[in-house]
Amino acid sequence: MAVQFESSVKQVPYSQERVYHKLSDLNNLASVRERLEQFKDKFEGKLEDMTFDQDSLTIKVQGISLTLRIIEREEPKCIKFEGDKSPVPMNLWIQILPVGEEQAKMRVTIRAEVNMFMKAMVSKPLQEGVEKLADMLAMIPY
Repeated sequence: MAVQFESSVKQVPYSQERVYHKLSDLNNLASVRERLEQFKDKFEGKLEDMTFDQDSLTIKVQGISLTLRIIEREEPKCIKFEGDKSPVPMNLWIQILPVGEEQAKMRVTIRAEVNMFMKAMVSKPLQEGVEKLADMLAMIPY
């Protein structure tokens, strides 16, 4: 059974193109890695580590590693990821829409394949996770 979780819409004070180009090459997140300590506070100490290359991002949360790999880029509006070696099959996508010349809005969506029993266990953490990820992405200087 597929369950889907969406973040609220986040306002970003940068153009759609700038946001897309920063997020579509994950090597650009080096500045985020340097500020990981600040983000750890936002994740209430649950985020332990973050590594990445051009097409994948691995985060370690409470001892569990999750790798997301970019599977599709739809310039300049969407980046789609697929879970690689994740505990449950999942996809994540970041939608970026223009609001003005120097402003955009974004939403993060996660879709996971879980059974009925797992749905009850993962719903709250996934909804919180998608919201915190969107908050983190909205704070990045693009």
